[in-house]
This record gives sequence, structure tokens and C-alpha cells, in this order.
Amino acid sequence: MDFFDTGRRGGAPSLSRLLAEAAMARAALGACPCPIAILDAASPSRPVAYLNDAFQALFGIRGEEAVGKALGALIFRGDEALLHRMLAESAFSRPVRAWSKDGTLRPVQLSLGALRWVASFADRSEAEKLQSELDAMRAPAAKAA
Repeated sequence: MDFFDTGRRGGAPSLSRLLAEAAMARAALGACPCPIAILDAASPSRPVAYLNDAFQALFGIRGEEAVGKALGALIFRGDEALLHRMLAESAFSRPVRAWSKDGTLRPVQLSLGALRWVASFADRSEAEKLQSELDAMRAPAAKAA
């Protein structure tokens, strides 16, 4: 199987298409005027995985100094318990107080959402039909041999 086959049609996206879509999503997040922080949901401490430019401008925190650190330590004056209480809610959106790197109070509307699972489906009906036809063509040849 060629994971870099960009000419493939009708099946699951190839690796190159997935990488292109990821690059496009990253560019869209970077251009978004709303401050966005993405946290690593796989880690119990939920460290920062990504900050867009708007977040960096609002809080004065560069992405490279924030990645891997706890968001609570960066903008909630070390109040990790507060962050984890907010993350524990199924949907969180309300005003909170946060602080920029220079200590400036930033009243913000914080919305948190979590992605649990992604189920991806590709219609295999056509592939199954073609496989059945191919098997039917091979059966007489196998009997003749």
C-alpha cells in the first residue's frame, strides 16, 4: 500500500492529504483572531500543545516557552486546581480572570471543549462489489487449471 498515493479516489485519504489538511488547520488556527490554546488531552496534567498568535499577543507568552507547561501555571497564577475544575465540566464557557506574562489582569471569556473520540467511516461498498466481481472471474480460471 502506498501511503503517499495522492491520486487515490474513493477510499480513505492518503497520508499526504492528511498532512496537507493538518497544515491547513494549523494555518487557520494561526490566523484566527481569537486566542486559542490547545492542551494535550493524553496527559493527565493537560500541558499546552499549541498556542496561536492571538493567544501569544494577548498574554505575551511565546509558544516555545509555553509548550509542555501547564496552562494554569501560565495564565492562572499557578492555580492548576481551577483549570482542572473547568476541564472537568462537559462544556465550559464563562468569564474568568487570567494574567499575562507581565502580570496584567486579563478578564476573558473562556470556552473549553474536549474531543473524546473521532469515528471515521469510508464507504467500502464499491470496493466490496469489485472484489466480488474479481473473485467470480478468477473462479472459472482456477477450475480450468
